[in-house]
Amino acid sequence: MGISGRGADSGRKRTRTAEKGDLFDVLPDELVVAVLCKLSASAESPANLIAVLVVCKRFNRLGLDPVVLSRASAESLAVKAKSWSDFSHRFLKRCADSGNREACYILGMIRFYCLRNRRSGLSLMAQAAIRNHAPALFSLAVIQFNGSGKSKIDKNPEAGVALCARAASLGDVDAMRVLGHCLQDGYGVRRNLAEGRRFLLLANAREFATFLHSSSSSSSPLRRHTNRCGSLLKDLDLWMRSTPPPEPHPASRFMEEWFASRSEVLKREELSLCFNSRCGRPETRRHEFWLCSACSLVKYCSRACQATHWRSSHKAECEPFEQWLNVAAAAAAAAAGGGEVEAPVEGDAGRDVPILD
Repeated sequence: MGISGRGADSGRKRTRTAEKGDLFDVLPDELVVAVLCKLSASAESPANLIAVLVVCKRFNRLGLDPVVLSRASAESLAVKAKSWSDFSHRFLKRCADSGNREACYILGMIRFYCLRNRRSGLSLMAQAAIRNHAPALFSLAVIQFNGSGKSKIDKNPEAGVALCARAASLGDVDAMRVLGHCLQDGYGVRRNLAEGRRFLLLANAREFATFLHSSSSSSSPLRRHTNRCGSLLKDLDLWMRSTPPPEPHPASRFMEEWFASRSEVLKREELSLCFNSRCGRPETRRHEFWLCSACSLVKYCSRACQATHWRSSHKAECEPFEQWLNVAAAAAAAAAGGGEVEAPVEGDAGRDVPILD
């Protein structure tokens, strides 16, 4: 059967287009950018994004488009401390200038804590916080609670509570926990035991829900345990005893690696790292962080980090139960009698842990 004239012309046009170049070349830039946006938002490592940029000149040009960089995921911006360079710094800055919240937060934390450029770091974290980035809001709250980068008299617990409240409203578990203790203790806010308890229970409930979701697979050892026990209370006990802390944010991983290779510098300046290893924050001045009042051997940047470290390891390493329980009771009595208690009592699914001094 013969081919019609119009069909033959169409076939010849497609042939000529293929002969002149790849069909990819005729795709509009807008379509390629849209595809790259999806890729950058779902990338699981910087290598995923870099592998695309080196494919061809067009991918390199469009892959660095501000729209693409603004959608890049936190994991695609997860720079390793040992690989830190001017190129890494410029790339994160370019992403931050494109409006990427994660880049603003990661670069802000690096500048504030690692490079000690406090003003610039705060500015970048504030840009992320304005865009409702919960970890940035909580980090700014920690800075306000501790007076980080300044002196002890520059602590601002009221501002810290306000920032925690905003981060908690966005679902940040650490912020919920700290806000709950502040409300229970009247630290930076009017004391409200019932509301504080509600936030502590909400934080634990969210963590437990994450635990159940992560163990929902039938092949999971945790799910097999759940099926065997068939009890929500036993599930809760398993969560309390064996669930690892959540994966740290790329900014925390960077700081942990950065200061691991600079421990001598911190030691010389008599500065400590937060003992929650998944945090990575260092002190910005001597005696900035909070001490565990039971053993006086570990320090934390916040009550959230204390709760995480307590559940993961410190509970087995700290002073005997009776001793730190007496300390907590004495502090509660002092608070009831009008004495000043600077830090609230920590809680772990209804179980108190030592006070932070």
